[in-house]
Amino acid sequence: MSRLHRSSGLADWLALAAAPVFALMGLATMLAGDSHSALLCSQAGVPPALAGMAPMYWLMAGFHLVPWIRRITLRS
Repeated sequence: MSRLHRSSGLADWLALAAAPVFALMGLATMLAGDSHSALLCSQAGVPPALAGMAPMYWLMAGFHLVPWIRRITLRS
């Protein structure tokens, strides 16, 4: 197996790992309470549900779903 092929395989697995990791980070942040980072990341007039780090982690998890969608559609 060529070196390029092995590194490409590793990149594929890392791409698949991103969405679940960000989802877990969002869940952990939500369960632990996000009071400190909510103060740093919030802006005036932003609803509390959208303030803080947890929504950002969920959004990042959503953006990183592309490799999962690609993998699922290639299997069908």
